[in-house]
Amino acid sequence: MNNDPIPMQTDVKYFGLHLDQRLTWSTHIKTKRLQLNLKLRSMYWSLGRKSKLSLANKLLLYKCVLKPVWTYGIQLWGCAKPSHTQIIQRLQSKILLSITGAPWYVSNFTQHNDLHIPFVAKETSQLSHLYQHRLASHHNALVTELATLPPIARRLKRRWPIDLRDPMND
Repeated sequence: MNNDPIPMQTDVKYFGLHLDQRLTWSTHIKTKRLQLNLKLRSMYWSLGRKSKLSLANKLLLYKCVLKPVWTYGIQLWGCAKPSHTQIIQRLQSKILLSITGAPWYVSNFTQHNDLHIPFVAKETSQLSHLYQHRLASHHNALVTELATLPPIARRLKRRWPIDLRDPMND
């Protein structure tokens, strides 16, 4: 541009999503983890073990402030490798442990069931199913075409966002 070379970038931030060169979503998930850590630290006085807030209010804060941070764009980045999405799952379990003040030996499964908070994988499939349903029922024909897979051969084990739908909900 104007005889100046444009530098190559391996990743770019677009509408709050960090897109990397190969769409592995690792950059996006790592930055979301850092962003959630900062928010959790700033809210620890209200979500921590020594907080006087009730459990219902702590859960409400989690659902209103922290959960939207990691669920934004999950319909796209949810198809990342499980090793990447488990980073968010570990943080979610850590947050729930802090909210409840439960001892370390209480399992994550027990916490999620008792608090009625789905795991990240379940949340991904539910939100993806809702997104696919909205695409299919949209009044614009061009938007409804987004819900169908293109007729190309798939390589390796890469998942597509349409693969995130939960077959139990269809």
